Amino acid sequence: MKQLAIIGPTASGKSDLAIKVAKKLDAYILSIDSLSIYKEIDVVSAKPSKEELQSIRHFGIDVLNPDDYFSVDIFIRLYNEVISTCQKEKKNLIIVGGTSFYLKSLLEGLSSLPEITKEVSRHVEIKLKDKETYNFLLRLDEEYMRNISPNDSYRIEKALLIYEASGLTPSEWFKRNPPIPTIKNLDIFNIDVDRTLLRERIAKRTAKMVDTGLLDEVCYLEQKYTRFPHAMNSIGIVEVLEYLDGKVTLEEMINNLSIHTAQLAKRQQTFNRTQFENVINAPLEELKALILAKYL
Repeated sequence: MKQLAIIGPTASGKSDLAIKVAKKLDAYILSIDSLSIYKEIDVVSAKPSKEELQSIRHFGIDVLNPDDYFSVDIFIRLYNEVISTCQKEKKNLIIVGGTSFYLKSLLEGLSSLPEITKEVSRHVEIKLKDKETYNFLLRLDEEYMRNISPNDSYRIEKALLIYEASGLTPSEWFKRNPPIPTIKNLDIFNIDVDRTLLRERIAKRTAKMVDTGLLDEVCYLEQKYTRFPHAMNSIGIVEVLEYLDGKVTLEEMINNLSIHTAQLAKRQQTFNRTQFENVINAPLEELKALILAKYL
């Protein structure tokens, strides 16, 4: 079984390329996208169309509800399930998406987290509203927390989840559960795209999202799930909520969404350039030929 990864910033053409390559290599696709994994978040996440999803079997899409807890260790379990399926069905695998941190976690390993029940998750969400939570964690586990900023809400939440779910400090938990790499060798192909061109693509995609029901989707998600789940703090949702609250005009909302998406793309490009070794970088129009030449 062969497996490879295609990475690149948002709106760079990863999904289309992955589908084209998958058809040639008789492969399944595993999405590494922090929003596509949620059901009903379709326009915001720019998921592949229903026709595209039917043409090649995809994993990692429409797995969870927007108010379900999600973490990287859940993704790693999903990867292991996908690999098992590919081996049984004699398929190759293409890993593709913009959340390259998931890929890095597969390659370098990640300490598992304790089981996070909905009850624990809700309890933690309530505690996080208390401004003293950071100081509580600092007193509890100074070794772990001294490298975490009081403004780093993601890592503060993770530390509190570990403590509430396991009864152990994060330092003790990680000592008992050291990281183990899931993938040892993997070819990674990165889409090299000019930032000016990328901004143009992002602007076009933003306009398309608005035309294809972005506002209706966010209204539906807010009504069904409230604004509380983490997924509701994502780019594309936050900007629409500001518009619905009357804080910005429609034109300002669209402009903000384009700007914030471009900023995300820049962070993704920096991450992909600095966090992986032996990556094959090439423009989108050249990558397909490079991949097929290597694997066919």
